[in-house]
Amino acid sequence: MKKIAIFLAFLLGADIFSKMAAIDGIAPMSSFDRAYPFGGIPIFANFFGVSFSLNYVTNTGAAWGLFAGHPGLLFGLRTFIILGLASYLLFFQKGDGLPKFPTWLIVTGAVGNVIDYLLYGHVIDFLHFNFWGRSFPVFNLADSYITLGVVGLVFARSIHKTSPSP
Repeated sequence: MKKIAIFLAFLLGADIFSKMAAIDGIAPMSSFDRAYPFGGIPIFANFFGVSFSLNYVTNTGAAWGLFAGHPGLLFGLRTFIILGLASYLLFFQKGDGLPKFPTWLIVTGAVGNVIDYLLYGHVIDFLHFNFWGRSFPVFNLADSYITLGVVGLVFARSIHKTSPSP
């Protein structure tokens, strides 16, 4: 557990540091900007139809800007999820419960976004993909941790259901 805690602390630090670097080093994104795409810093373009750039945007909502007009509600919901999942993992998790590492990834990502809200009043997003001419919503490392955690839970559950019983 100690190695996992150190790794998760490293991931949280990477999220915080990357957001500080985005604030300091990337001009805010504007959909009216004619530069590569929307004023961002290009990393690669048209690699089998996929482009990637760094674009600094703020998000007062949840994923894809949902509930943008309700930051207090989102803060409370995120905090409730963090406390609920962490309590479950630390005090109530039994052998066949949620897999620990993917769940801790979700908690780590949620903590990263809550820290943004406490420091800035919004979440900092800066990773921007375009897939075959379609812009994917801009996101951050914490969002990636949450997504990977959810995928890990789904994957772990599908393996658990298909594995033979002893």
